[in-house]
Amino acid sequence: MSGSRHDGALGAVYDAKDAGEVAALYDRWSETYDQEMALAGYRHPSICLALLSRHLPRGASPLLDAGAGTGLIGEWLGIMGYPHVEALDISEGMLAKAAGKGAYRAFHRLALGGPLPFADGHFAGIVSAGVFTSGHVGVEGLDELIRICRPGGAVVLTVKNTLWDGGFSARIADLEGQGLVARAEETEPYVSMPGEAGTVPSRGLVLRRM
Repeated sequence: MSGSRHDGALGAVYDAKDAGEVAALYDRWSETYDQEMALAGYRHPSICLALLSRHLPRGASPLLDAGAGTGLIGEWLGIMGYPHVEALDISEGMLAKAAGKGAYRAFHRLALGGPLPFADGHFAGIVSAGVFTSGHVGVEGLDELIRICRPGGAVVLTVKNTLWDGGFSARIADLEGQGLVARAEETEPYVSMPGEAGTVPSRGLVLRRM
């Protein structure tokens, strides 16, 4: 168990036991996800967008929305001038909702945490909002995102504090020591959903691929 105190669909996905359960829960949640997260004041997408725009030039292409969900970020990236965005998500239902927004050039139904079917340095930038969190993806999902980001590109993440203190920070320090990434920006911890009780703080992070 994650120890979350959330009710409903959010609490269920935080307490999920494996990737299959996460996918099934998000499939069922896809119809009401946008409305419920808006009511909760969900901040991760807007923070990731702000960070990406500071560290990746307008027009950079292609981008990967890793954990795209219903396409909240992809829709806004197009408005901000990033012309080619691809969606990756574990949930077929979520990707179907994202497809309806017309914001993505390609869709990949995949789980983070194992090998990804992209060449080294394929993407100019990667954004992953609300994915590195309870019951979802841990530090095991980080290395592949870095591998598929091209040198000079940016990997923009949000990371829940429990994961940060449980090995994420140490892994980033190790990758920095290897010269694979540089920490371009790190926010102060913030609550991602002020409308939800019991939300553990997260932080936004930008890693520059070396």
